[in-house]
Amino acid sequence: MIKIYNEDSIKFLKKFSTDKNIVFVTDPPFNINYNYNTYKDNLDEKKYYELLTEIFLDSQHIVIHYPEFLHKYSIYSGICPQKICSWVYNSNLPKQHRDIAFYNIKPDFSQCKQPYKNTEDKRIKELIKNGNQADLYDWWEFQQVKNVSAEKSKHPCQMPIGVMLNIINLIPKDSLVIDPFMGSGTTGIACNHLGLDFVGLEIDKKYFDIADDRIKNFKIQQKLF
Repeated sequence: MIKIYNEDSIKFLKKFSTDKNIVFVTDPPFNINYNYNTYKDNLDEKKYYELLTEIFLDSQHIVIHYPEFLHKYSIYSGICPQKICSWVYNSNLPKQHRDIAFYNIKPDFSQCKQPYKNTEDKRIKELIKNGNQADLYDWWEFQQVKNVSAEKSKHPCQMPIGVMLNIINLIPKDSLVIDPFMGSGTTGIACNHLGLDFVGLEIDKKYFDIADDRIKNFKIQQKLF
């Protein structure tokens, strides 16, 4: 089940009900006065954290953000993350990574495998010889989606598909994933690829149309690692 809606998240979620195991997964607006199409990314700081808290409440939710923002959100919401992973990338800007915080949900790293890194270790060589792979590490290197990237859409802040595939791989397979800030639809693409139910919400009609097209037509060809 993949369903997306061109609606305001708070209004939609107030009338939405399900008996499924809901996990919110999102890369929200960062409240840094970014030039989005219609959304004004410059709320008063208190109102910004009130917005996030009202959407997530005490739910299972996974939020991608800069570390300092996640610290403030944790303090404001009164919830400590059970796990944090780091997404790192090369950039000409001072910030070189974002964190992925798992609130009220413990990721299962054994559900996603990757090659061992320390391949010269004798024990690792034996594991590789026997066909084993490592559980996913908590340090993920994916380059940002640039204007010259083949997968780039017209959305200004598109997430790399590899980041979202990693996240979705770590949560229970019976989850209903909800992205209240769907943007270009990358979370929906990952859910569609991995067979999880998904509800995406996007308030901007232009971005909604981009997400709709990408979720229907995007073909995942890249390797995760």
